[in-house]
Amino acid sequence: MIIDNVTKTVSETIKNSIEENDQVSIMSGFFSIYAFEHLKDEFKKLDSVRLLFSKAIVFSLPNHCENLPFGMLNGSIFENKFRNKLNQKSIANDFADWIKHKTSIKLATQPGIINQHIIHIKSSYQPESISIDGAQFNGQGLGLTESDTFDLISISKDEKAHDLLNFFNRVWNSKNKVIEAKNELLYEINQLTMNRTPYFIYLFILYNLFKDHSESIIEENIIKVKTGFKNTIVWNKLYHFQKDGVIGAIDKLEKYNGCIIADSVGLGKTFEALAVIKYFELRNDKVLVLCPKKLRDNWLIYTQNDKRNLLVNDRFNYDVLNHTDMSRSSGFSGNLNLETINWGNYDLIVIDESHNFRNNNPKPDKRNRYQRLLEDIIQSGVKTKVLMLSATPVNNRLNDIKNQIAFITEANDQALINDGINSIEQTLRQAQLRFSRWSEQDPNIRTSKSLLESMNFDYFKLLDIYTIARSRKHIEKYYGTEDIGNFPTRLLPINLKPSIDIKNKFPSLEEVNKTIRRLTLAFYSPMKYIRMDKKDEYARRYDRKVKGGKSIFKQIDREESLINLIRINLLKRMESSIHSFTITTEKLLVHVENLLSKIKEYQYKKESISTNSSIEEFAIPSIEDIQDFEFEAPEISPFLIGNKTKVKIEDIDIIRIVQDLQSDKLFLSEIVNSAKNIDTERDAKLDLLKQTYLKKYNNPFNNNNKKVIIFTAFADTADYLYNNLSEWALTELGIYAAIVTGQRTDSTLLDTNRNKVQTDLNTLLTHFSPYSKEREKIYPDFKKEIDILIATDCISEGQNLQDCDYLINYDIHWNPVRIIQRFGRIDRLGSKNNTVQLVNFWPNMELDEYINLEARVSGRMVLLDISATGEENIIEHSPKDNKEMNDLEYRKKQLEQLQNSVVDLEDISGGISITDLTLNDFRMDLSGVLSDDSKNNVDPLMKAPLGLFSPVIINKEFFKSNLREFTSTNEEIKPGVIFFLKDIQGKVPSHENYPLAPYYLIYISDDEEIILSYSQSKQILDLCKKLGTELKDIQYSKQAYHEFDRQTNKGKCMTHYQNLLSKAIDEVWGKSTEIGTSSLFKRGGTSIKSSLSHKVNDFEVVCYIVILKESHDG
Repeated sequence: MIIDNVTKTVSETIKNSIEENDQVSIMSGFFSIYAFEHLKDEFKKLDSVRLLFSKAIVFSLPNHCENLPFGMLNGSIFENKFRNKLNQKSIANDFADWIKHKTSIKLATQPGIINQHIIHIKSSYQPESISIDGAQFNGQGLGLTESDTFDLISISKDEKAHDLLNFFNRVWNSKNKVIEAKNELLYEINQLTMNRTPYFIYLFILYNLFKDHSESIIEENIIKVKTGFKNTIVWNKLYHFQKDGVIGAIDKLEKYNGCIIADSVGLGKTFEALAVIKYFELRNDKVLVLCPKKLRDNWLIYTQNDKRNLLVNDRFNYDVLNHTDMSRSSGFSGNLNLETINWGNYDLIVIDESHNFRNNNPKPDKRNRYQRLLEDIIQSGVKTKVLMLSATPVNNRLNDIKNQIAFITEANDQALINDGINSIEQTLRQAQLRFSRWSEQDPNIRTSKSLLESMNFDYFKLLDIYTIARSRKHIEKYYGTEDIGNFPTRLLPINLKPSIDIKNKFPSLEEVNKTIRRLTLAFYSPMKYIRMDKKDEYARRYDRKVKGGKSIFKQIDREESLINLIRINLLKRMESSIHSFTITTEKLLVHVENLLSKIKEYQYKKESISTNSSIEEFAIPSIEDIQDFEFEAPEISPFLIGNKTKVKIEDIDIIRIVQDLQSDKLFLSEIVNSAKNIDTERDAKLDLLKQTYLKKYNNPFNNNNKKVIIFTAFADTADYLYNNLSEWALTELGIYAAIVTGQRTDSTLLDTNRNKVQTDLNTLLTHFSPYSKEREKIYPDFKKEIDILIATDCISEGQNLQDCDYLINYDIHWNPVRIIQRFGRIDRLGSKNNTVQLVNFWPNMELDEYINLEARVSGRMVLLDISATGEENIIEHSPKDNKEMNDLEYRKKQLEQLQNSVVDLEDISGGISITDLTLNDFRMDLSGVLSDDSKNNVDPLMKAPLGLFSPVIINKEFFKSNLREFTSTNEEIKPGVIFFLKDIQGKVPSHENYPLAPYYLIYISDDEEIILSYSQSKQILDLCKKLGTELKDIQYSKQAYHEFDRQTNKGKCMTHYQNLLSKAIDEVWGKSTEIGTSSLFKRGGTSIKSSLSHKVNDFEVVCYIVILKESHDG
């Protein structure tokens, strides 16, 4: 008889044929536990069973034949509907018990030698027997599922059945062709039944996500070890997380030609970059480092034959240029001749503080430094790889990263088309639009969860391709502190609000501000006074086309913004110190008097002599004369116009400008006279600074540590503090002080011969922080130390000064990010201090009043659009009043944070953190496992069957609190399941750029609430890692399995989890459909989801983690 497994099936035939104590012989390449489960009741009646596995070749799994000697025990793709019942372990346990007691097992010695499939049933009551020829013993073979083949299966009785039995016996008894294999089969079944830790499940998820690229994940395939790279000093100085970052960066540089390392403040980006540089230097590549001028010495020291060079034996040989050198075409930078340098010969460029290149503002008369870098170095000559370092390249203006990525892609917008990103510019534009819409939502619904769900997935992919970003929390969470030491505990900030004048005779800040606002600063805005008949002439000369000619940046607007900038500068200098404020107002008064004299002289000449005196011009004074910037701010550069803008005196309205100048002279004279009265004896702020340090000096809290860093935004203030503190500290306290600014380095430290020590920056910092700078290797006999360091922001980045535990902000920088960067000098990984203290000196007024003061003095200029990227956009006009209000509120929120706690850079952004978006660390986790004794780690992952799970119990208080960071609310984590699913049919209409397709991670609670959807896969992976790394303890794992078995009757009662699986898959379908056709659905609609349950079997459950609530039952 012939059957087709459709109208009549093999399983029906077997069920109808088996009776008590029958004997069954099965020869098959496949034996599925689900086929056994279907016939389990019948098989329990049997007297004995012989199973002969013919070791079938699995064409869908090339090179894996040896790994599957018993076929796919947990079923083929067609048996997915059985696996999705989630009772695989229970069935496998029953199967193993049956195998032990009822069966004899043999296995073919090699694949392909047995091509017959036989199921023979010998009756214990009748002489006849039945043979089924041509059916594998799995779902397809028994007719339980669909099949991808058309099979005709013959059922024979009597003689034909007897012949098949003889054939079976002949093979069974063949000593060369088959072997006993019960123990081997039980071992394979054990892979389905053994208890798995949540850490294994975490690695299994990663393996499946990244297995197609596993070769490139393994460290040995990225790093060419024959270069001797791992023997270098710099490599061996790195912490484990830094080594992971270096390997990831090298991988991206090789694959995509570029990488942005965006690790947070204090995590050692410089040393990571040095390791990358050394790797490429060992391959004879030519390297250029581009850095801000203030960081030049930091980089140069490692190329010099100098005792202070801790990496001298690595023999670094890279070139160093300043960012500003890209604006020069001649002269020298160090020993490099900018006129003759071979720009196109660099194989690798490292750009430190790369966010300084995020703007590309073309100039009418010459190329800017952005264009010069792109065209002369990156696009010309040899192929150039680009490594960028930036504390945070992504901020509220997500598009800011575009120009940085253009360095990597050589401005090719379609560079990633093969990676699913058709246009980098469009991807970033879409991300910005979605972020802007999100940021306008009510704060109560503006959660990170809703942001991540609304963002376009190709933006995540773009960041994942190019960036490596880790935060302090990230390092603590994933790497622990056993090997790397602890971060120090941050004490609550001390906030001080000193007066200006001890005698309280100096006007209040509010009064001074009113005077500042009255200043016209006419000498900085000559265009405002041009006669009407001359305006067009000067507009043609100085107005500039921007945005490709679509808009015009008018000189008169430029000058108005410049005046606003100066007003802000005056206010900030008033906040900083009365001394700094006095210097600036005196300079402004001199400018006023000089211009009045020049105009008077011009008028005198014009009246007394009939000569060509009309050519007399005056130039706008250089803002740098009074601005005292201690940092490079590219956004300000268009306004640092120096004496380039010249105006003929005869072309201006002399009467009007003289009136304004005389008014300014009156106001400035009044301010200067009042300010000069405040000497050091009356300076209340200076007095409070001394008192603050004396408290620290007399009550140190870290092993008698007396060190302090005093930061100020202005070099004038730094000079003033050093001049008034250094001798006092030496005479009164016997301690040494130093000053470090862009213009000055000095100290009171004397050597053993009572001569001053060298006062270059690196030497002074070495004596201030001898432990972190390893001074004993440089000056082994020198014991004296500098304890007071007064500095500007020239050292607010790129310096490890962790010997110090006390940092004072003598003024509040107008960019709060600077405050965080400053504190990062002492708040560092591996600090020898248990605690660190931040002290902030604020203006003597309430925060609301202070914010409003800033807003009024700045006019329409938005200085508040600042975030966690070093963003210093102080010249952008706001088109809407409500935007300004939002900015003020945002600024207030930032400053409140700084008053109440020490925050991380990513916590003050008010938006999206790059660490939330990339998967690099998960790749490195897998790389670490695969690279460490690779075969022993790869085999269990590669051979692990589908459908594995691990339970965990949330029964520890610390664990509950730790898990809150993964949810969008402050609730404790809920019992439920994290499902890792695969869309095996490719039918899910998810966004075409969803980065993990066809895989989906869903975290659903026991009460069917979607805690984290697949759009938050990064957060789910974070949670899986946390569960895995926290719960490696075997005993704890046993407790979790015991509780799971109790609740599910050892995995037999899985209806609850089957329902959760169905809901999770509905979520994938529903969320994907919402993404694809968002205009058709409204929030809360469930009409489409309710019809999707039949799609469950389009998904494969790769593995899952069951989160259990602690049982309080006896």
